[in-house]
This record gives sequence, structure tokens and C-alpha cells, in this order.
Amino acid sequence: MAAGRDLWWRNEAQPPGRGDLRARLRPYRVVLASRARSQTAYRANFALDLVSSLLVGVAELLEIWVLFHAVTRLGGLEFHQILLVFGLADLAFSLADLAFGHCDELATYVRAGTLDVFYLRPQPLLLQLVTCDVTLRRLARASVGVCALGVGLAVNDISWNPSSVALLMTALASGVAMFSALFVWAAGVQFFLVDGAEMTNAVTYGGRYAATQPASVWSRPLKAVFGFAVPMAFTGFLPTLRLLGLPGPAWFPTWLGWCGPLGALWTWGMALLFWRWGVRHYRSGGG
Repeated sequence: MAAGRDLWWRNEAQPPGRGDLRARLRPYRVVLASRARSQTAYRANFALDLVSSLLVGVAELLEIWVLFHAVTRLGGLEFHQILLVFGLADLAFSLADLAFGHCDELATYVRAGTLDVFYLRPQPLLLQLVTCDVTLRRLARASVGVCALGVGLAVNDISWNPSSVALLMTALASGVAMFSALFVWAAGVQFFLVDGAEMTNAVTYGGRYAATQPASVWSRPLKAVFGFAVPMAFTGFLPTLRLLGLPGPAWFPTWLGWCGPLGALWTWGMALLFWRWGVRHYRSGGG
């Protein structure tokens, strides 16, 4: 009996093995695979979705190109330098949008009462929401960010060394994390607003627009909001200044370019706080 109890204790104390982890993740993989197959089943429609998403990204890049036909420098940066800011921020947003963008649908689930179905499944609510869908057309949007970033890295005079490579990778990973956290924050707020998607879009998609612009042209209120409260300057602008060795404007010294992980931690802390608060506030659809 003692040996049996000892064996039971050892089994309970051991962390879950790789097989257990795969078994736990299998339902999410099956759902995502089925969603992907359903979108690619009608090839003509899927191709149109890809083209439309690509055109949206191209139009946003052309907006900056047209702007620089009127001015040679904006916020102390030239067009080839803005390409680097745009590429970093847009690619980070596109990848976060691919993984977390459908969190926007939470308001619809709350109004329809279908969110209650998520509570019946033995998986975390947020993980279910994140993996309940995938929108493949957003891959086309990400390709615009990849191209802009690639061109920006090629045309700018960057002193390549392990430090600059680490900064680039850190900035991109931190940017994806920050934009992902914004989508989670927006979902948590929907528990209270129910139909306030336009208000939260002002922060998520508005934050993305702000991130692709030089923060040096922002007014003081915008610097406070999108510079630190919602740290969009850390996704593209500050890492670009650090990579190119450019001086930072007021409020934004160049050493902040390395602080993307701190911005990601702050954003995720805020997002999880609102998410937890919203889940506790939710009282079911009553269906």
C-alpha cells in the first residue's frame, strides 16, 4: 500500500508529458484546421478575399507614399526611414490580427447568448475564443508588412551586428505581443459595453495607424496615450530610431527602443486585468 501511495504521488508530481500536451492541444488544432479548410473550399471566393485584404494594406502604404510627395521629411524622418517604421508596425499588427483579430466577435457572441456554449467546454475561455476561428485572408495583409520591412531594411544604412539583429527580433516579437494584447483588452471591455466595437476599434485599429507614423509629430496628449498608456511607439518608431542611430524627440529617448518587452508586459497586464474583470461581470445570455 505504501509503495502504491508512493507511486501515485510520483505520478501526480510529474509534469504533463509531451503526449498529454498534444492531446490537450488537439481540439484546438482540429477546429482551426476545419476553419481553414472551409475558407479554401471555394477557391475563387478565397482568392478575392486575399486580393481585397492585400489592396487594403497597399492602400495604407500608398497613403504614406502620397504624403511624402508633399513633404521631404516628416517628424525628422524621410520616406525610406518611414518604410522601416511602417514595416515593423504593420507586420506586427497583421500577425496579431491573424491570431487574435477575431476576438472582435465577442460582442456578437454576448448579444446572441452563444458565449454560454464556451463555458460548457473544459477549456479556458480566452483560449477557446482565440482558437475558435482563423481568417486566412489576413495573410495577404501581412505580406505588405513583410515587403515594406524588407525594403526598409535594404535601403537604410544599418550597422548590422548581433545587437541590431537582436533589437529587430525583439521589436517584432514585442510588437506582435502588444497588438495581440490590445485585441484581448478590447474583448474584455465588450463584456461591459456589449455594442461598443467602434470605441474599442479606436484603440486597436487607431493604435495600429498611430504606430505606423512617426511619434515625433504627435501632440502631447497623443504622446501620453499612444506613447505610454497604449505603447504603440515601441512597435516601430523607437526601434527604428535605435537601428538607424537617429536622435530621439522629446519624451522618446532612443534607449527606449530596447524597452519593447516592458511595453508588452504592461499591455498584457492591462488586457488580462480587463479580461478577468469582464468575465467576472458576465451573467450569461439567459438562453
